[in-house]
Amino acid sequence: MDAFYASIEIRDDPRLRGLPVIVGGLTGRGVVCAASYEARKFGVRSAMPTFKARTLCPDAIFVAPNMDKYSDVSGHIHEIFYEFTSQIEPIALDEAFLDITGSLSLFHSPLELAQELKRRVLAETELVISVGVGPNKLVAKIACTSGKPNGLVVVPPEAAAPLLEKLPIRRLWGIGQVTEKALIELGIATIGDLRHCSPERLRPVLGGRTNEVIELSWGRDSREVESDREAKSIGEESTFEQDTHDLKRVSPIITAHSEAVAHRLRQLGLEAQTVTLKVKLAKARGHTLDRNSPNDRAPHYPLLTRSKTLITPAQDGSTLRAVALELWNHLNLIEPVRLVGVSVSNLQAKESVQLDLFAETRKPDRLGAALDAIQERFGAGAIRRAVGPAEKLTPSLQRKRGERTRS
Repeated sequence: MDAFYASIEIRDDPRLRGLPVIVGGLTGRGVVCAASYEARKFGVRSAMPTFKARTLCPDAIFVAPNMDKYSDVSGHIHEIFYEFTSQIEPIALDEAFLDITGSLSLFHSPLELAQELKRRVLAETELVISVGVGPNKLVAKIACTSGKPNGLVVVPPEAAAPLLEKLPIRRLWGIGQVTEKALIELGIATIGDLRHCSPERLRPVLGGRTNEVIELSWGRDSREVESDREAKSIGEESTFEQDTHDLKRVSPIITAHSEAVAHRLRQLGLEAQTVTLKVKLAKARGHTLDRNSPNDRAPHYPLLTRSKTLITPAQDGSTLRAVALELWNHLNLIEPVRLVGVSVSNLQAKESVQLDLFAETRKPDRLGAALDAIQERFGAGAIRRAVGPAEKLTPSLQRKRGERTRS
C-alpha cells in the first residue's frame, strides 16, 4: 500500500488532499509513522524523529495515528487478497507476499492478475496499491518498491539479474548497516559488484551466509511464501514522553503490556514459558549511522534485556506482570530509561502442555477469558486494568499475531 496510514487519513478527510500530511510525530519523542508523497518531497520518511520532520517540512499537517482503523482497512485488503490466492504471507499492515502460481490459470498472465488486484483494492477501499511481480520474494519486493507510487512492475525470470545489477548492496535481505560498511570497505558497493566476488573474499564478512547472499545477488531466492508462519515471540513496548526510573510510572506500563501480550496469547491458543523485559536507557552512548540517510547520525541508546523461564507455561496477564516486575527490580537501575517492553517466547499450544503430577492444579483463567469476550464484542479499549493504556509514541507498523480486526 502506498503511504498507507497517510492515504487512509486523506481518503477520510478530502481537505488533506494535495497537502503534506504526516501521521504520528505529535510528541517530542514521537516518530513519523507515515508521510504522504507531498511530505516526502521535503525528505520526510517513516521512522524519522518528529523534530527533524518538522524542520524539513514546517508546513506539514500532523495527524494522530489511529491503529484500530488502519488494522481494519488492512484486514479488508487481505480479504481481497484471498479472492486471488490462499497463499498469503503478511509482512506488515501495509505489505504482504502473495504466491499466485496456482491462480494463473484463471487469468491470461501475471500482469492481468496484478491489474485486476489493483482495480479491486481501489474499488473497495479507495486506496492505491503498488504491485511487484517476480519469480521469487526478493525480486517481487524490489519490483514493487521500484514502481511506487501506484506502480505495477512485472519482472520475468530472465530479467531478475539485470534488475539487481546496479542496486546498492543494502537492498539485499540480510545486509545490515555493519555488513554494508564492511563490504563497501572491500570495494563492494552494488549487487553487481558482490555477485562477481569469490566466496573466499566474501566469507570473512558474510560467514555462513556467503553462498546464500551470492545466490540472492543473481536474483535467485528459494524462500517460499509462508502462509502459516508460527509466532516465535509476542511483545509490546512503548517509549516514555519523559525519562524515568520511578517504579510508580514503570509499573502501570509493564501491567498494560503484560495484559496485551496475554490477550494475544489467548487469541492464538498459546502459552509462553519465557518472559523477557526490555529496557532502553535514556543516556545516549555514541551515535549510529542512519541506514536510510547515510549522512545522518542518530544517538545510540543502550538496550538491556532480562529473561526468566517459567516452570509452568502461562497465558494470564497477572503472571506475566509479576515476572516482568521481578526482572525490573533485579535490574536495580539508578539511571532513567526511555523505553520499556514486555515479550514472551518459547511458545506452545495450550492443549499440548504436560501436567505435572505433583504441581498444584491451576485454576482456569476466567478473568482473561471474560476480558477477551468483552473486547471481542465492544473493542480493544472497552475494558482494561485501572492503570490506563500504555502510551504508544511509536505505533507498531507490524501486523501483530493474535490481534483481530473488526472488519
